[in-house]
Amino acid sequence: MGEISQKTIVDSVEALRTLDIELARETIERDKLIDNYEMYIERCATRLLAHQQPLARDLRLITSSIKIAIDLERMSDLAVNIAEITEKIEGDHVKPLVDIPKMAVIAENMVKNAIKAFDTSDLELAKLAASEDDKIDSLFSDVWLELIGMMIEDPAIIKNASHLLFVLRYLERIGDHASNICESVVYMASGERVELN
Repeated sequence: MGEISQKTIVDSVEALRTLDIELARETIERDKLIDNYEMYIERCATRLLAHQQPLARDLRLITSSIKIAIDLERMSDLAVNIAEITEKIEGDHVKPLVDIPKMAVIAENMVKNAIKAFDTSDLELAKLAASEDDKIDSLFSDVWLELIGMMIEDPAIIKNASHLLFVLRYLERIGDHASNICESVVYMASGERVELN
């Protein structure tokens, strides 16, 4: 599920960057698979809770798995929102998309490392992955201000620029969900509730 979520993030931004409607539609369609994974994980976890009555670390693993599945599903929904914007852009982009793909690469790496930290119960990797969210937040602020300035100077670009403002917000939220996964990993491995975002 983590791998598919990573691919969904990358493909949605690539579809937007290149205005590839076909890739956008493939990305949107993939969301059903992620939704199915989330429901499957929830069913398995519920069954384990009911039949095995786990304690301590096992209980933390199960509850963290449920939370992580929810975060992955939400990230995928946000990536679908980005793919849907590809179909709404009229003409060319208002500016070359450089920083938005950078944000997507950081988010993808956060997810990849968060899932690896989950697989290996690596607290340090989880904390390191979560710290990358600061880079996403910084790019978000810089590009947001740039786009607002561009819209003030040229009202004709407001529609397309507004779409990109939404993309920025979606990528910023994806980073937050990746940080949530890291927090779940820390809780699962140590029993400690931490705020990494």
